[in-house]
Amino acid sequence: MAAPVVDVADAGAGVVLVTMQDRANKNTFSDALIRGLTEAFARIGEREDCKAVVLTGYDNYFSSGGTQEGLRDLFEGKFKFTDRDLYSLALNCPVPVVSAMQGHGIGGGFVLGMFGDIVVLSRESVYTANFMKYGFTPGMGSTFILPTKLGFALAEEMMLTGSNYRGDQLQRRGVPFSVLPREEVLPHALELAANLAEKPRVSLVALKNHLVAPIRERLAHFIDAEVAMHALTFHQSEVKQQIEAAFGR
Repeated sequence: MAAPVVDVADAGAGVVLVTMQDRANKNTFSDALIRGLTEAFARIGEREDCKAVVLTGYDNYFSSGGTQEGLRDLFEGKFKFTDRDLYSLALNCPVPVVSAMQGHGIGGGFVLGMFGDIVVLSRESVYTANFMKYGFTPGMGSTFILPTKLGFALAEEMMLTGSNYRGDQLQRRGVPFSVLPREEVLPHALELAANLAEKPRVSLVALKNHLVAPIRERLAHFIDAEVAMHALTFHQSEVKQQIEAAFGR
């Protein structure tokens, strides 16, 4: 039997491990990955025994962002990124989420991890908000969450240039996260989650709600602005050319 694209497993008392492992698509936002993540977090939200979640990928991939088909559909106006809401899964999860970004986080995949309550990066992996590399403006709440988590100067540079940054580079730039050798990322994240799970669930839920309330309240404004920018920037001929070139077609 083939392994599920998104695996959900108990990882100790009160800790749930969510592993993205769409090997065929390198953890891009395939329909199967989107469906798997959405269903996983919906089930977790109903579990009174869950106190913390660890979200991770496989091998050297955390998440690679949009598929070629998905980017084409955005270009053609068939849907908006808000129709497939991945960005708020960790944010709206009632219990804390630790993003164990052991592998590359590309575009929307990087943003997905940044919505975790606690983030752990890999020294060797590449992280990029590469939307402008294709010629369109960032989405998925990145214009809000990246400055919030990384600081304005670094986030602005990452989004404007669309450049790649290895974890050790980001560490030298002062990101406020643990940055570890790849093989240590998941064990450290599980240790953090186990520490969280020692606390009463009611207290964890109450404190998370309090801490992320400003993000939840302000995010909608930035999402609306990003959708408006997409309407302006996504449908340029240069964008289609960059999408085709990036995927080798």
